[in-house]
Amino acid sequence: MKIHLPTIKKYTLLVCYTLFFLTSCKTIKFDDVNETKAVNEMLNKWHSDVANYNYNDYFNAFSKNAYYIGTDAAENWKQSEFKVFSKPYFDKKHTWNFKTKQRNIFFSKDQQFVWFNELLDTWMGICRGSGVLEKENGHWKIKQYVLSVTVPNSEMKKVIEIKKLKE
Repeated sequence: MKIHLPTIKKYTLLVCYTLFFLTSCKTIKFDDVNETKAVNEMLNKWHSDVANYNYNDYFNAFSKNAYYIGTDAAENWKQSEFKVFSKPYFDKKHTWNFKTKQRNIFFSKDQQFVWFNELLDTWMGICRGSGVLEKENGHWKIKQYVLSVTVPNSEMKKVIEIKKLKE
């Protein structure tokens, strides 16, 4: 059997090009650094929007079926209810201004959900926020946000006594 040299060169070149292409391609994978940055930017903007009375932007960060859970036991609002409650504060330009001191972000294995917790500097002192985000049409949306007042353990008995008077 006679091997034709130009044919071997063509196959060799084809194999070389294929190997070069395959080794130069990056595997598509989730980019933790950029997604973490995107989540931080989204949450920072959300806090900024309320502080700057940007009603529409603030509520556009929520999923349609989101919940906002406030510091009072009665504050367990659907997004639509929270919008109604908050509107007068935005209209009077008397909203809240929470500054993030520290935040932890965690991603689900399928990268479609985030849960986070954050320490906030607020008019109530240090508070804790926590929540869940879901990726909707390429954008992170708030599914649930919980705001909690932090209480030093040494003061808990006083807080319990105050709560007993109200509950």
